[in-house]
Amino acid sequence: MSAALPADGFSEGHSKQSLRLWLRLLACESMLEQHIRTKLRQEFAITLPQFDVLAELDYMKKPLTMTELSTQLMVSNGNVTGVVDRLARDNYVKRLPSPADRRVQLIGLSEKGSDEFRKMAIQHERWIDNAFAEIDLEEIQQITHLLNRVGDKLKTKIGKSRR
Repeated sequence: MSAALPADGFSEGHSKQSLRLWLRLLACESMLEQHIRTKLRQEFAITLPQFDVLAELDYMKKPLTMTELSTQLMVSNGNVTGVVDRLARDNYVKRLPSPADRRVQLIGLSEKGSDEFRKMAIQHERWIDNAFAEIDLEEIQQITHLLNRVGDKLKTKIGKSRR
């Protein structure tokens, strides 16, 4: 005779394992993020949020408004403003007037920002590759496949992703 499942359809075992999975994902992400934060600071004197802004501008291949940038990065306009101010001060980004609305500024990569971001992106990829160096390619592919499945199920269950 099998035990009846609770009304939510999940056994305590599933619930506990789901929680363990979530905590393990958080721990791995936290370790990698701290490693990348440290490397960016040491090698490029830049913060992770600054790197994220540069990456988004590079990815979009066009200047963005502060609202578009904050939406893409999923942070508040206030958070982006301080980051952009520091990037502009260091000549990584430039502010441009919007042709559609002179009250709006567009934020784009400067030539320095574009050149420096390319260097940072190459190093970033090396850091990540080095962090996963002890995991063989087949395992990386398996983990990626499983996490893609998890992501697809989460999107269906709790919402849409950014891209």
